[in-house]
Amino acid sequence: MNYLASIGSYAIMIKEVFRKPTKWRIMKSLILKEIDELIYGSLGILIFISFFIGGVVAIQTALNITSELIPKNLVGFATRQSIILEFAPTFCSIIMAGKVGSYITSSIGTMRVTEQIDALEVMGVNALNYLVFPKIIALLLYPFIIAISMYVGIFGGWVAGVFGGFSTSADFIEGVQLDFIPFHVTYAFLKTLVFAFVLATIPSYHGFYMKGGALEVGKAATTSFVWTSVVIIILNYILTQLLLG
Repeated sequence: MNYLASIGSYAIMIKEVFRKPTKWRIMKSLILKEIDELIYGSLGILIFISFFIGGVVAIQTALNITSELIPKNLVGFATRQSIILEFAPTFCSIIMAGKVGSYITSSIGTMRVTEQIDALEVMGVNALNYLVFPKIIALLLYPFIIAISMYVGIFGGWVAGVFGGFSTSADFIEGVQLDFIPFHVTYAFLKTLVFAFVLATIPSYHGFYMKGGALEVGKAATTSFVWTSVVIIILNYILTQLLLG
């Protein structure tokens, strides 16, 4: 019953986010601030992880090619498919659930503990719209950094494959171009947009409705990371079945 009550509270929160919007003059500065903190601030860690994961995928694929009958361009093909279909949209979203999700929960939770949210409501401001809506809009740019993650991941695979002696540059590039299906990129971006909404709203829910003091803020951040990751994994399965099944 607690889970059903939480789902109901979450649905009500989503409805309230879009009611009684804040003035655009104020909202514009809030959105730009969230873009800087949530999108631009996450670029470095995603580029770093994408590069090395792409390299690891390329190396592991090359090391598992034991038959001479398997074409050498498989390394590039496997790296491209792994990065575009799963690693960039899904694995990066789970990383973002830890980085961005914990930040959102702790920042809103701290405002709840210090009664800043109560002050907003006393002044007649829709606190949910003021706090959550800018995060949703900012994370609409999330596919942009996922596109960069895809590029860097494939580039990392090329670097590891060529300079590690596992593949020639021509074979790797041929594999990257082999049987390319443009809809796979569309599929990845559609997943990313859904995950972006989850990343903005579930951590906000746990921060906004938390109770207690400073210790509970840390617990709420941990809980939000767990549930955001669980929802992303479940939605990944559903969207894969719907879009590719």
